[in-house]
Amino acid sequence: MTAATPHAADAKAAKSPSCPPTSPERRPRRTLPRALARLLPLSPAVVLLLLFLAGPIAYCAYIAFTDLQLTGQAHSSFVGLANFRKAFKDEEFLNAVWLTLVFTVVSSLLGQNTIGLALAALMQRASKPVRTLTGGIVVTAWVLPEVVAGFLLYAFFRREGTLNAILDWLHLPSQNWLFTLPILAVSFANVWRGTAFSMLVYSAALGEIPKEITEAAEVDGAGGWRRMWHITLPMIRRSMGTNLMLNTLQTLSVFGLIWVMTRGGPGNKSQTLPLFMYEQAFQNSMIGYGTAVALLLLLVGSLFSLVYLRLLRTEV
Repeated sequence: MTAATPHAADAKAAKSPSCPPTSPERRPRRTLPRALARLLPLSPAVVLLLLFLAGPIAYCAYIAFTDLQLTGQAHSSFVGLANFRKAFKDEEFLNAVWLTLVFTVVSSLLGQNTIGLALAALMQRASKPVRTLTGGIVVTAWVLPEVVAGFLLYAFFRREGTLNAILDWLHLPSQNWLFTLPILAVSFANVWRGTAFSMLVYSAALGEIPKEITEAAEVDGAGGWRRMWHITLPMIRRSMGTNLMLNTLQTLSVFGLIWVMTRGGPGNKSQTLPLFMYEQAFQNSMIGYGTAVALLLLLVGSLFSLVYLRLLRTEV
C-alpha cells in the first residue's frame, strides 16, 4: 500500500472540517449605547451652543419676517419678505451697503492686511530694540478698548485736532476731516487699531519659512520683491487666507469706533450697515426691519467666509 503524496495530504487537510478556511479579522461594531457614551461629555457644550447661539439666531430670523416694533404695538404679525423688499428699495440701505464695502476694502483688505505684512517683514530684519518698540506701539493700539480708540482718533481728526495742527505747522492746507472725508477717517482709525493682529499672524507665518529657501533664492540673484512674490507669499498663503477672513468679519461688525467718531455722519456719509441697523431697530423702533438688515449683514459675512475658505482649500 503506497503512502499518500504530500499534495494529496494537503488537499485532504483542506477539506477536513477541523480546519476551517481563514477569514479576515472583523472589527467590532460600535453599538448605539457606546456611541452615546462617547458623545456624553460633549452634551453640555452642545446644549450651551443651542441655547445661546442657535436659539437667538433662529429667533432673530423669525423676527426679520415680522413687523415687530418697540413702541405703539400690542402684537406683531408675519409680513413675509416685506422687510427685505423694503431694504433693497431703501436708498439709505443701499448707501450703507456701499459704505460698508468701502470701509471693509480700505481698512481690512488693503490697510490692516498690507501694513501688517509689511511690518512683520521689516521686523524680521530689524534689531531687537526696534522690534520691541514697534511691537509695543502697535499692540498697544490693538488692546485699547474700542471706545477709547474712537475718542483718540476723534481728537486726532477733528477740526482743532492733532492732524490739522501738524499740517498748519508744515504750512499745508488743513480741513475738517470728519466732515469732508468721514469714511476714510474711520477707515484709517480701524487700520490704526487692528493692524497688530495681522502683524502677529504674519510674524508667526514668516518665522516658519525655512531660511535655506530664502538664502538659496538670494544666492541665485532673486531680489527682495521677487523673493516676496514667488517664495514668501505662496508659502504663507494659508495664513493670509485665515487673516483676511478674520479681519473681514471683524471689520464688517465694527460699530463703537464709528459711532464715537462720527455717529454715521455727517448725514449718512459714514453710516455702515451696523449703524444703519442700530438706527432702524432702536432709534426708529422698527425691530423687524432692523433684524432683517442684520440678517443681510450676516449673509454678506458668510459670503466672504465662503470665498476665503474656498481659497484655503486650493493647493499651492
